[in-house]
Amino acid sequence: MSRTDPFRPVDDIARTLARELIDGACHAALATLRPDLGLPSVSRIALATDESGGPVTLISTLADHTQALRTNPACALLVGDPGKTGDPLTHPRLTLHATARFISRESTDHTALRSRYLTLRPKAKLYVDFADFGFVRFDISDALLNGGFGKAWRLTQADLWRDQRTT
Repeated sequence: MSRTDPFRPVDDIARTLARELIDGACHAALATLRPDLGLPSVSRIALATDESGGPVTLISTLADHTQALRTNPACALLVGDPGKTGDPLTHPRLTLHATARFISRESTDHTALRSRYLTLRPKAKLYVDFADFGFVRFDISDALLNGGFGKAWRLTQADLWRDQRTT
């Protein structure tokens, strides 16, 4: 009988590629569910990492995706850019399944995230302190890595962090 499972066994190549995609991402496609209709919606967001390498963003309360995440924090992020040439489907990309967690401005976590975020995304200094902006940390449950045609892996949370971090 032929093999029908398209996913390869997870190895260090997959783990390294996934970490490179997360660490190198300046933005991501964020998928949420619209609270009014329950339909999926996708937005582009700025992305950085926290001190542990987990994805974080700075978003406005005025954005539809912020309201969607407050209603239902389950979401997905797609990171990885198509190359300048060739078929976009041959370039690696990573889907992260996550739960969004809003960070209170009064917390020490906010202070640390603000400092790191501005180090990684200095242009955000223009709006980081606006009253409608806040940090969201994405707690990853699992991921799908597509390294190009015929190269797919299902990754666990532990596969994404060498220290076996859990949220």
